[in-house]
Amino acid sequence: MTDLNQVVLVGRLTRDAELKYTNSGFAILKFSLAVNRSVKKDESWQDEVSFFNAVIFGKRAESLAQYMLKGKQIGIAGELKQDRWEQDGQSRSRVEIVVNNLQFLGSKGSGSPQGSYTPTESPAGNQVDAAPMADDFNDDIPF
Repeated sequence: MTDLNQVVLVGRLTRDAELKYTNSGFAILKFSLAVNRSVKKDESWQDEVSFFNAVIFGKRAESLAQYMLKGKQIGIAGELKQDRWEQDGQSRSRVEIVVNNLQFLGSKGSGSPQGSYTPTESPAGNQVDAAPMADDFNDDIPF
């Protein structure tokens, strides 16, 4: 059986996304997503917040950075990636989401582009921008 590594989340950006470049000029966009879930405590339901770190690479990172602002609601699909390193003699690790698909959510007046963005190559290769999918058409469709 093949292993499966897939995550889908909808939440809000906890801060403006941070665009950085490697020494070779490769773009990396890092951001954090807050996701609420309701849990029952005693006799009432309460929101419990979880925070997730995510990353987008390449040209998509550059084109999306200006829209990735604190408080924006987005949906992401991707895979979990664990980084491991040693610091001060201690083994350390961090898990983040490598985003394969991103959807801006909310109203059109929110300043976000509408549509979804999907890479045309796997996250391991160089990703090329995919055009946003149109959410509305000006044509009258009879259904």
